[in-house]
Amino acid sequence: MSPSAGPQAWFRNPMVWLLIAIPATSVAVGVALLVTSFRAFDGVVVDDYYERGKAINRVLARDAAAARRGLSASLALDELAGRAELRLTALDPAALPERARLSLLHATRAGLDRVTEVRRGHDGLYRGVLPPLAPGRHHVQLEADDWRLVGALRAPAESSCALAPAR
Repeated sequence: MSPSAGPQAWFRNPMVWLLIAIPATSVAVGVALLVTSFRAFDGVVVDDYYERGKAINRVLARDAAAARRGLSASLALDELAGRAELRLTALDPAALPERARLSLLHATRAGLDRVTEVRRGHDGLYRGVLPPLAPGRHHVQLEADDWRLVGALRAPAESSCALAPAR
């Protein structure tokens, strides 16, 4: 009997392995994409977009309030000591708050944002404790109850920036 005369085992046929490889590759790529999507979660589209739009208008009103008061600030970071120091100026210095909220928001990754409270000292400077910043561009916000100042900073190359009302 010749070797080619009998039936061949299925696992020796290359066409069978090709037919198995195509769906197996699809499943493996699908699982890899699923794992990647869970690790790099970037948030959900909000359902209440109308409410978010109204909130944006309130933020714009806070910028206008800061401009009316003539507010501006300069921020200096000391990353080795983990401190932030702000010099806040206004048309009426007596109206400056005792404390404000300083936010350093990473431009691309929300998990790297840093928020701290700064308090006014006896010398008029605002100081607060600040954890180390991740490298990259950060949007800086200084806000109180009814106003907000904004600026930008690139860590670790820059350790200071100017803050002004958004336009």
